[in-house]
Amino acid sequence: MTGRPPTAATTINGMEEPLRRIRALYTASTITVYQAYGPAIGPDAARDGRFPPTWKRDRMTWIKPSFLWMMYRCGWGEKPGQETVLAVEITREGFEWALRNSCLSHYVHGVHADRAAWQRQVKRSPARVQWDPERDLHLRPLPHRSLQLGLSGEATQRYADEWLVSITDVTPQAQEIHALVKQHNLEAATRLLPNERPYPITNNLLKHLGA
Repeated sequence: MTGRPPTAATTINGMEEPLRRIRALYTASTITVYQAYGPAIGPDAARDGRFPPTWKRDRMTWIKPSFLWMMYRCGWGEKPGQETVLAVEITREGFEWALRNSCLSHYVHGVHADRAAWQRQVKRSPARVQWDPERDLHLRPLPHRSLQLGLSGEATQRYADEWLVSITDVTPQAQEIHALVKQHNLEAATRLLPNERPYPITNNLLKHLGA
């Protein structure tokens, strides 16, 4: 990504949809993000409500507020190593800390002074933001984009030790929705999706990201 991303909105079901927006299932104090893991991590994390020792704290971990983007990434929980889909509820305070301390995963002209400035930002930022096309029930890309948030270093530690509220295995939900999609029953599949709403952005939370 070397040019300034477009900013035009699109119209979805009669509603204007901005190109970039955080859409998520959230409460007054928490937000739900999704990850998918294999048998060495996923079942234990869901059972214990925390990540097991096999979960590597020294690696970047990507969290996704969009359920359907997670389904695209893990193939409805059918891709090897991603058979257990986890809904991870974390504090909004922690999520917003990560956003405030994040940088874009790619250099963007107009957002960064130059490529060297972006590289310096990457080295000192414990979180990275990537905007990827949102997906429909057939996992086809939509014109607007949803957030992926990569956590490393301090952010990874805080994610596991401070922000974590609960971990739930939502693989059965993913499988049920997928079965309905294959039966062309999109109305019933839609009713089972998490109620993702535009996440409130305050205090210029994303201004440093050009969004």
